[in-house]
Amino acid sequence: MPFFRPHNSRDPEFPFHHRAPRWLWIFPFVTALGLATVVCVLARDEIHTSRLQSEWLSFYGKQIHFEMQSNANAGIRFPADGPYNQRLGYAYLPFFIKSMAADDYTIAGQAHASPTYNYFMDRGIYPIYHAKTVTGLALYDRDGQPIYTANYPEHIFTNFDAIPPLLVSTLLFIENRELLKNWPETHNPVIEWKRFFFAALGHPFQKFIPNFNAGGGSTLATQIEKFRYSPGGETRHPIDKLRQVVSASLRVYLDGPDTRPARKQIVLDYLNSTPLSARPGFGEINSIGDGLWAWFGMDLDQAVTALNLPENDPDSLRVKAYVYRAALGLVLAQRRPTYYLSTGRAALDNLTDTTLDRLATAEVISPALRDATKAARFHFLAEAPPPPDTGSYVEQKATNALRNHLLAMLGLKNIYELDRLDLAARTTLDQKTQQNTVSFLRKMGGHDFLDSIGMFGFRLLNPDNDPSKIKWSVVLYERGADENKIRVQADNIDEPFDMNEGMKLDLGSTAKLRTLTTYLEIIAELYHRYAGMSPDDLDSLADDAPDALTAWAISWISNHPGASLDSTLEAAMDRRYSANPGETFFTGGGEHHFVNFEKEEDSKIMDLREAFRDSVNLVFVRLLRDIVNYEIGQGPETKQDLLVDDADDAARQEYLERFADQEGSVFLNRYITDFENTSPDDVLERISSHGHHGAAARTIMFRSIRPKANFDTYADFMEQHFEHAPDEARLRKLYNDYPPDRLTLSDRAYIAGVHPLELWLAGYLQANPHATRSAILEVSRQVRIDSYAWLFRPSLKHAQDERIRTVLEEDAFAQIQKRWARLGYPFDRLVPSLATAIGSSADRPGALAELVGVILNDGIKKPTVRFESLQFGAGTPYQTLLIHNGNKLEKQALDPAITHVMRETMIGVVDGGTAKRVKGAYLDPSGQPYVIGGKTGTGDHRYDEFGPGGRLISSRVMNRTGTFVFFIGDRFFGTITAHVAGDDAADYKFTSALSAQMLKSLAPVLQPLINGQAAQNMANVRQP
Repeated sequence: MPFFRPHNSRDPEFPFHHRAPRWLWIFPFVTALGLATVVCVLARDEIHTSRLQSEWLSFYGKQIHFEMQSNANAGIRFPADGPYNQRLGYAYLPFFIKSMAADDYTIAGQAHASPTYNYFMDRGIYPIYHAKTVTGLALYDRDGQPIYTANYPEHIFTNFDAIPPLLVSTLLFIENRELLKNWPETHNPVIEWKRFFFAALGHPFQKFIPNFNAGGGSTLATQIEKFRYSPGGETRHPIDKLRQVVSASLRVYLDGPDTRPARKQIVLDYLNSTPLSARPGFGEINSIGDGLWAWFGMDLDQAVTALNLPENDPDSLRVKAYVYRAALGLVLAQRRPTYYLSTGRAALDNLTDTTLDRLATAEVISPALRDATKAARFHFLAEAPPPPDTGSYVEQKATNALRNHLLAMLGLKNIYELDRLDLAARTTLDQKTQQNTVSFLRKMGGHDFLDSIGMFGFRLLNPDNDPSKIKWSVVLYERGADENKIRVQADNIDEPFDMNEGMKLDLGSTAKLRTLTTYLEIIAELYHRYAGMSPDDLDSLADDAPDALTAWAISWISNHPGASLDSTLEAAMDRRYSANPGETFFTGGGEHHFVNFEKEEDSKIMDLREAFRDSVNLVFVRLLRDIVNYEIGQGPETKQDLLVDDADDAARQEYLERFADQEGSVFLNRYITDFENTSPDDVLERISSHGHHGAAARTIMFRSIRPKANFDTYADFMEQHFEHAPDEARLRKLYNDYPPDRLTLSDRAYIAGVHPLELWLAGYLQANPHATRSAILEVSRQVRIDSYAWLFRPSLKHAQDERIRTVLEEDAFAQIQKRWARLGYPFDRLVPSLATAIGSSADRPGALAELVGVILNDGIKKPTVRFESLQFGAGTPYQTLLIHNGNKLEKQALDPAITHVMRETMIGVVDGGTAKRVKGAYLDPSGQPYVIGGKTGTGDHRYDEFGPGGRLISSRVMNRTGTFVFFIGDRFFGTITAHVAGDDAADYKFTSALSAQMLKSLAPVLQPLINGQAAQNMANVRQP
């Protein structure tokens, strides 16, 4: 028989002679139906018990973990979006780490996640861990004691049992009815299958049936995933929904197959983190508790008590209904919080009443509560309630300063963002000493306390002074191996303002500290420039020395071959200056006279040590003049080259043009301000009102300002401004004789009796009424120079020389400012006047302390560190610990030889100078006095008005300041400042002696800190 042959039913060898019966085809159908039944039974069982899911997902849950390790994690994954991740700063951690690296902070530890965690992250699943409900900025002092804590949200339920059962049942009825039913312990609460299938089947009909409501399949678990982790807190497409379901399912099985605790946690997390819009004065609202407080002024604890009240008492029922309506409204408003809680409150009223009927029908609430709640009304607060009282600004001054520094370091916009970060920072502040200092400052308002610490007397306070008017600032730093650490920062200003870092103060003679430092820097520069040259070479250079300091250095080095820098600096301190106040100084664009604080110093000639010790003004004015002349001598043109008889010299012309440009800008800015919000007609009227009133003058004004105006318009103007206007023939002659281009701007302005720039600006604004200030200044440079055409006349050489000196002095002070800024000076400009030597350019106490830190650190400018470490996201997969790296930001700002001289000079101020009252005030652990050095400064800021001949017409006191910048031993340094502002300052005659006395009086407060550290250092040295 062949291997294959066609079927033939009649073939006797074929075993089946007939077709199979039709009823046999039922077997495949029954088999399929049976399999389907089995699948349905299994699916129903899985829906009910989630047994397979629990085994599978809890298996993965055991493998999803992370741990903190003491190294950076190159593979760490930070989230890119999600409201929760952004609010807590997790999404911005890469930026924060990079920003902190600029301040020399490096990663000392980071979370390392398991491979399974990363597996799911790689597939787009949200990070699986137990997210925090409450976070916020926490600051700790150097010993780990809390000094500031921000918790957001502020009002939460501490656990599930703390939630009123009424609120739980209401929430579940509205959002997730099956969540807390008596399910098997392994049940997955993430999907509510009935709603899910209805939504899945119903959504396609929405395309064809208008207004068809298919409902939603979201549960509380998926909603939490959405408003925490989805971009914008929204579900944009089905993939987002799937991601929410999978992430939430993994999360509920993270601790094992039993989901009963997780179900309660879902309710708790939802109520404690649901977003409820935001409002000014409070910010973002992210919990039912915060919502009750921010929108209705209800305290959560009181609301819980009300919601648990019985309903058999009318008063209790009324209170319960009032609170219940607010809570129910917030639960409903979560769907569209900004609309319902701001603009759609009427719609929220209607929705609430409708929901109350449904709740009563379902027997979630009683009819009595329904009726009482309908009768109650929403009482929204007109404004957000005030923030909780965190104490006075005096008590919070240090923490506020720390927060502001941290704000800048992280590159954030405001404190609001900073306080909501999941961040714990360990600061360098010594909280115990800080609190004791604040307590001390609080007592400074009492006469008896001031008397007990010796604050009354000569150059101090007198009994008639009001001590409450004096604002005190105390700042203390400790010098570390690689950085300077702030230990105390306090003042008694009960306002947000920080006198130590936020004010520009006239700190008087403390400027002599900067001036002397600059002087020694220049001497060191000259030493390095000329040391090693032969005497013959030096002699040849001496005749061409452009300034006194260069001449002295050349002479000294020539006469002392082989001299060291140290000996040269010591010799430089021996240079003598006159203290005579009789000289007139041309500085700051005019003639100035200076006086000494002590009259008996006027006739003296003294070296710089004595002048610094006794703070003699005229010596330092003359010293700064030498410094200015040195800086001028370093420029491309010397005074000798510029102030020559050749008035046509190109360099002179350049300096004169610069002066004209600068001074012209001052006048032009003033006129721009005068003309702001002024119509073209009013501008013309204003100029004509104060210019010359002659016909020719008025004609030139009009034709300069409105060059395109025709004769009739001009004639109307002249008619309005003359009681007896010239006849038409005269007017036509004037109109034709004075076209705008006939005379120069300066000549037209002279005839018109107005400033050339005012006349030009008025005409420019007629043609360009919307021009900005910057645009006007940009196009007017040549006009500004042309308006000073008179200055370029050869016959006015003396006037030119004065102005060239002014520009040269400004250039010199710009160079001096760079020197000061390198050593911490906080402002970008110095007043170009020799008065800067005695404080006219102002300063800040903290910046002065930074300079003392450089001096104490042998010329090394160490970074000022306020934060030992910063820990982001503790207990999360993003946990990152940053610590200050050490000495990467250190730089040699001064030669050590300079700082040795400065230290000894500052010690002289305490040993026998203006701060001698502080000598011996601080003792080391062995009972020996610490070496103390410093510089005092008295700022008497006045507004003086002078008349002809320099005669003083009036003098009004603006403020008074006494400052002492100091170091104690070889580790601690800082500043103490007393300040009286406004007209009250005229009643106070204290000097910087008051601040020195304050440092002495603070010894019982500060010495435990200083000695405690010193004792620890000594103990460390003794250890093997």
